[in-house]
Amino acid sequence: MSLFGLNSRNQKTFRPKKNAPSGTKGAQLQMHIDATLGSGNLREAVRLPPGEDINEWLAVNTVDFFNQVNLLYGTLTEFCTENNCPTMSAGPRYEYRWADGVTIKKPIEVSAPKYAEYLMDWIEAQLDDEAIFPQKLGAPFPQNFRDVVKTIFKRLFRVYAHIYHSHFQKIVTLKEEAHLNTCFKHFVLFTGEFRLIDKGELAPLSDLVDSILQL
Repeated sequence: MSLFGLNSRNQKTFRPKKNAPSGTKGAQLQMHIDATLGSGNLREAVRLPPGEDINEWLAVNTVDFFNQVNLLYGTLTEFCTENNCPTMSAGPRYEYRWADGVTIKKPIEVSAPKYAEYLMDWIEAQLDDEAIFPQKLGAPFPQNFRDVVKTIFKRLFRVYAHIYHSHFQKIVTLKEEAHLNTCFKHFVLFTGEFRLIDKGELAPLSDLVDSILQL
């Protein structure tokens, strides 16, 4: 069953789910995430477990949130098209341009689906790079690890902002706004707990973010 009940429509997800290798620290922490999320207490679920390494916790959650956003956006690919969404935006005041600093150094204007494609490719490349996201237990994280994580979350937020501003009515029609809101609440609480997104970046959804953080 797909996230937004599109059984009879497009079941294609945006790309395959990424999992931590079994037997790794990441896999153990993923089990902890699944268990605490099952309790329904999202504030408790985002907290660093006692005695755990902060970078390990950030790493496994980065993979988890990448998978969540990937699935959410994947259910909208038939609606979020070059024609419907010619720019990557979050309402009339916010437009996002793409640059990865390597192949595209100067930010370029792209459609929302192209931005999402570039973004998911870029995040996958970071997650697959063991110099950034080490898989072996005890392997060191790079000094700039937190900066990489912050950039990933900042850009994942832009996908949420686009979904809420451009596709929320479609989600309401499909009666799946509760699922989207729960995923976004989890995302906001986690990024707020570890100060991963600057307040200015949250402006397109500031009212929603504030309501979540004040609960």
